[in-house]
Amino acid sequence: MLNKKLLTVAVTTALMAGTSLAQAEGDGFEISGNVALTSDYRFRGISQSDESPAIQGGFDAEFSPGFYLGVWGSSVDFDSNDAADGSLELDYYGGWSSAIGDTDFGVDVGYIYYDYPGDNGAEGDYQEVYVSGSWKDLSVTVNYSDDYYLESDEYWRYSAEYSFSLSENLSVGLQAAYNEVEANGGFFATDTDSYADYSVSLTYSVAGVDLSVAYVGTDLDDDDVFGYDWADDTAVFTISKSM
Repeated sequence: MLNKKLLTVAVTTALMAGTSLAQAEGDGFEISGNVALTSDYRFRGISQSDESPAIQGGFDAEFSPGFYLGVWGSSVDFDSNDAADGSLELDYYGGWSSAIGDTDFGVDVGYIYYDYPGDNGAEGDYQEVYVSGSWKDLSVTVNYSDDYYLESDEYWRYSAEYSFSLSENLSVGLQAAYNEVEANGGFFATDTDSYADYSVSLTYSVAGVDLSVAYVGTDLDDDDVFGYDWADDTAVFTISKSM
């Protein structure tokens, strides 16, 4: 799905054990990793795993002053969609982020390429650019693609995220977004040209593992997503670990 700074994660009751990764650090350089198991891979409110569990993980490299590169992957399942019948998504991204002077404001600018290597054709692959501004625990992001998923033309996304801690190990995340897609030529089954998605998540950290539950939803109808309930409101459970 995405740069972990832009991702909303949520996850299952399975336990993950025996996971380790050496974290390399040097002058202005750091490599880190992350792995997760989720009950449903929801991307922008829509299930990418046919409402089934998905395994996910990625690596990030950070370079001073503020540059980063990364790769992130997830299992996917689009059921009977002939144009997107692969079982894997790989995202490659890079960008630059920095605080603005000696303030609580920050900026993040980057590029993402979404790759579906198992597809019959290249229709699923697409690219995006994004810019994000933040103030303390609040961030606002704009994403743009000149030719979105399944060659569905231009796409814009405007999103806001806010997180706060209830205790040392317990945190809450809020997210809301508005998506603009190409009418009649978009990736929906109807002539829908916009939709909203949202989530509320609760994360508890214990022994270096994050246990999350999120309520995720959209304002789409089943008809918009080819008769499936991929966009219905649902609870998503996740267990994840950063290394």
